[in-house]
Amino acid sequence: MAPGRGRPFPGRVSHLPPAGITALAPGYPTSIMKWGKRDDMLVHEEEPFNAEPPTGALAGRFLTPLDAFYSRNHGPVPRIDAAAWRLEVDGLVERRLRLSLEELRSRFPEREVVATLQCAGNRRAELIEVRDIPGEDPWRSGAVSTARWTGVSLADVLAGAGLRPGAAHVSFTAPDVAREADPPQPYGGSIPAAKAVAGEVLLAWAMNGHPLPAVHGAPLRVVVPGWIGARSVKWLERVTARADPSGNYFQAVAYRMSPPGADPSRSGPGTGIPLGPVALTCDILSPEDGSRVPPGPTEITGYAFAGGGHGVARVDVSSDAGRTWSQAELDAPAHPWAWRLWRAVVVLSEGEADVLARAWDTAGATHPETPAALWNPKGYGNTSWGRLHLTCRR
Repeated sequence: MAPGRGRPFPGRVSHLPPAGITALAPGYPTSIMKWGKRDDMLVHEEEPFNAEPPTGALAGRFLTPLDAFYSRNHGPVPRIDAAAWRLEVDGLVERRLRLSLEELRSRFPEREVVATLQCAGNRRAELIEVRDIPGEDPWRSGAVSTARWTGVSLADVLAGAGLRPGAAHVSFTAPDVAREADPPQPYGGSIPAAKAVAGEVLLAWAMNGHPLPAVHGAPLRVVVPGWIGARSVKWLERVTARADPSGNYFQAVAYRMSPPGADPSRSGPGTGIPLGPVALTCDILSPEDGSRVPPGPTEITGYAFAGGGHGVARVDVSSDAGRTWSQAELDAPAHPWAWRLWRAVVVLSEGEADVLARAWDTAGATHPETPAALWNPKGYGNTSWGRLHLTCRR
């Protein structure tokens, strides 16, 4: 069985309803119905709501349906009166702005970006199999999703405010209070100004042609294509141009890559490497890990994603634990900030099979083979080869 993909994991309790269930029985998370999610979502926490779909719900779908889009939160979903809500733009700008949603729509051109968002903790369960990571949700492989986002370009809004010299970073502030922060504080983060004015970063009010759901940040959220999902701040209230990165806990302390021997409980501001662009990754979405399939030709499907400025160039698949490889069929790159889906047909013999998948980017680089090479005390950035174990029986 592939590490971290076919059985329960240590850490916080998760609830997984049986496949095909049409109504939630007593004991299943009411948050699934509350937030309009699939019945078979794996709920890591109800409050704050953290949930991911089974990989089969992502397979073969370029855009992820809203009911299957993963949800990562650090505090309760805030109740916001959209009519009274205003966006503040301040800091190192020539003109402070205070904008309603209607003023955003009328003052700036509407734009669309198709972008994949991926939680920094995606596939953490595989790292937990290497060594325990106390206090962190054991995300499997579903904390990654793709949507068509509609809104206005952050670059246009910053141009309207007039960035002043010395504005090297742009920070985002939301109202959801995270108790895990020390001290508890509203969620926030920042990105370099060069990324903020590049054009692809959106202030979005819709996804997949539908109004932004409350659990995904309504009335307005940031979408930072190619970067970890933590920087795409939801329920946005304030945009601040500044000389330095945000001092918010989730920028200065959390979402930073620490060395294996570090103690996260003793980490202070600035410790470790701040996480930003998503590294090259590849994973298998179907069949499900641990599945039983008949011997013979079997279709394997998945995705590859590179967020650091390089595109995905190739995906290789092995059905014999890496002894031999064949090239997968890779969908054309439809959007520069989105994953590329791939498929391969492998011929499996009677018995057990370990299937692997690895990607190569446009710079000719690939990614690490095993989770062991990537273990870190917060369980971030597992971009190791995709893998699954199949049983082949008639």
